Amino acid sequence: MPKDFLWGTATASYQVEGAAFEDGRGTSTWDTFCRTPGKVSHGHNGDIASDQYHRYAEDIALMKELGVKSYRFSIAWPRIFPDGGTHQNPKGFDYYNRLIDGLLGAGIDPAVTVYHWDLPQPLEDRGGWPNRDTAYRYLDYAKSCFQALGDRVNNWITLNEPFCSSILGYLIGIHAPGIRDRKKAYEAIHHLNLAHGLGLAAFHEGGYAGKIGTTLNLSTPRAATLDQRDTEAADRAADLGTRMFLDPLFGKGYPARHLSAYPEVKMPIVDGDMELISAPIDFLGINYYSEQVVAWDEQHPEHFRDVPHYQAETHMDWPITPWGLYRQLMFVHKNYRVPQLYVTENGCAVDDRLDQTGTRCHDRPRIDYLADHFRACAEAIKAGVPLAGYYLWSFIDNFEWSFGYTRRFGIVYCDYADQRRIPKDSFYFYREVIAGNEGP
Repeated sequence: MPKDFLWGTATASYQVEGAAFEDGRGTSTWDTFCRTPGKVSHGHNGDIASDQYHRYAEDIALMKELGVKSYRFSIAWPRIFPDGGTHQNPKGFDYYNRLIDGLLGAGIDPAVTVYHWDLPQPLEDRGGWPNRDTAYRYLDYAKSCFQALGDRVNNWITLNEPFCSSILGYLIGIHAPGIRDRKKAYEAIHHLNLAHGLGLAAFHEGGYAGKIGTTLNLSTPRAATLDQRDTEAADRAADLGTRMFLDPLFGKGYPARHLSAYPEVKMPIVDGDMELISAPIDFLGINYYSEQVVAWDEQHPEHFRDVPHYQAETHMDWPITPWGLYRQLMFVHKNYRVPQLYVTENGCAVDDRLDQTGTRCHDRPRIDYLADHFRACAEAIKAGVPLAGYYLWSFIDNFEWSFGYTRRFGIVYCDYADQRRIPKDSFYFYREVIAGNEGP
């Protein structure tokens, strides 16, 4: 990797912070979703999570030992505006000030995600992301974040994976708020994109130093065969997961082919929206875990279907496809004018267990996964992709959304009984990679 390549690690507020009812934090949609029977494994919730709210200093010390140069985390919107946007909580930024100051003191650059899915419940009660007003409440919230932290944060991410917030939250219903309504899901897509555009404009109008971009989890499946119909199926399969978000971001509008498959859907575009959404970004973050393989299906509205694969799977039942990361980076590089790319999430869930001493965790499958994906990144750079950094997901085991605490992505083991932090073998492997002793 280039000498200036940025190695980092990442988490998200609801997944690690805990302290759900402390210091004036309001209720989020995930607090509500977790308490809806049958939505989350074993009824787990993020009330305590990995307790980073209280143990951030310990975690920063581990990051310093690891050698990462950046930590990507998100701000909990309900800590800042417990009621969704009318009154700011005076204690809302206290924790983030302590966290950021601690990171800077350890030589670690904070990379801040403004929104990582924990929408204040009062905003959902007023319609959530299908309601256009939510984008403007996001604007107020984002402005507050820039004003409070902009003097020390050089890298901002407006949204994390708006696909999940819209499609998993409002169409499939497996994420908060658990709604299944195509019309609402597509309204949510546009209003999330609009929120990004509004936040971007506010950042530039405020004259803040640093860079701002967004993070997407793209879906660019490969074709099962060389048959022309399978090739078309793979191209169409990228419409919802990729083009509905990337195309408007880069001035191409929403993909008409995809929308024509669902004539009942109307994108709620208002004059000026698309110009806001397509304003230039400094970088694009890509979250990548796996790649699907698809074939032609005449019966599907978009003429594709997932087909079986041969690859081994992670504990999430996702196939391990490192060269899919290479293909995705190349796809973005070739088709969009992206000035700079980061892998903002990549990692795998392993059924981790402590050894008999209770002091080590041997997670060789994760090491192999990471090494293969590092090689894919290196090949992409050689091919001309402007990839500037990589954030490993995740720094520590945490609340894995609808899976609760049954899936572990961390390179640090979290013992949820007593919150002990135990670096896994993958922690030490990543340390060697960062130090230049191992490499793709």
